[in-house]
Amino acid sequence: MTDLSIGDDHFAEQFPLSPIDDFMVHQTPDPVRVSWTGDPRAYERYWMIAHDTTGEVMVATGGSIYPNLDRAEAYAIVVRGGRHTAVRSFRPLGVDRTDLRVGPIAPVIVRGLREWRYVLEPNDQGISWDLTFTDTTRQVFREPLSDSAHGTPSGRRNDVTAGFEGFGSVSGWVEVDGERVELGEGSFGTRDRHWGTGRGVGGPTMSLGGRLHVGVNGNAFVPFADWTLWGDRVYYPFGHATPGATKVLKPTRRLRFDPETQVFVEGVVDYRLVTGETRQLHYERIGEQTAYLRCGMYGGTPDGDIHQGSYDGPAMTEGESYDLTDLRQRIGLRGLDEHLCRVTCDGETVLGVYQTIDPVAFEQCTAGRPGWAFL
Repeated sequence: MTDLSIGDDHFAEQFPLSPIDDFMVHQTPDPVRVSWTGDPRAYERYWMIAHDTTGEVMVATGGSIYPNLDRAEAYAIVVRGGRHTAVRSFRPLGVDRTDLRVGPIAPVIVRGLREWRYVLEPNDQGISWDLTFTDTTRQVFREPLSDSAHGTPSGRRNDVTAGFEGFGSVSGWVEVDGERVELGEGSFGTRDRHWGTGRGVGGPTMSLGGRLHVGVNGNAFVPFADWTLWGDRVYYPFGHATPGATKVLKPTRRLRFDPETQVFVEGVVDYRLVTGETRQLHYERIGEQTAYLRCGMYGGTPDGDIHQGSYDGPAMTEGESYDLTDLRQRIGLRGLDEHLCRVTCDGETVLGVYQTIDPVAFEQCTAGRPGWAFL
């Protein structure tokens, strides 16, 4: 009997068509696989960070595809008990842009805008997880902000970012060297989906002038019971009477740092909303519960200096562990850092994440930049 099955390798002969073209989702006359721009720094990206109810374990994960570079990558980080472990995987993007798997990192979109399943399969670094993230706040489209009048050099459009963000409940488990931690009721996380061009894609070699701009401001992600703070937006639960989202103006920060590493430890931050309301949040970092996103290629990996979108080789999985009780290792990891904190506002205390760019935040306080001061 003749075998009539068709394997995925036959998609290559159908270029530029791909499986997603069978869905009625087209926005241009082109196949979905054809990018809207020829810029090599075009990207699609997901990110998620979550923790259990006590702050014993935190995870961070993210992945990107680069249609014009034919590259896909992902990372997974677990922080527990002073140990910081990361896995990174890379592969050619190939034909099927709906396939998010990169090595052992295999998230699944269960329901768009409602539910993701994040899976990290067993690997040489000894970490794994199976987590379900259920969205609880209303996502609001983040309009791209870019124009040619303010680009560099003059006449060039600035980097473009569009997408959405939100918070959600998290359930499942995280395993470290065979020891499993359950994330039960009350475990929360935040995630985003962004796309555009730029955002450090390719590292310094693909940045104008060879300079990679990482900013200075950082961010904050805090889910209170009736409202949530996500950087420059307040997001609300589904069905909340307040429509859309509320813009947050530039905050006023008073921060304290570890004197030996200049890494964030504590802060009191005043936020002024566009409505005229103000909120004061007190952040207290929980031990060494920090996810260092240089291990996720933000600003280049600590040892190999791999930047997002810069790896151009065969499929590969790598990773490492760091002892966060070692001063030298913490200094070597500094960069875009996600600090798990106890956060208090108006008598309500929850767990949330304060994001700093270390030691840049310390330097801004030292310089007395407006809105930055020492606590």
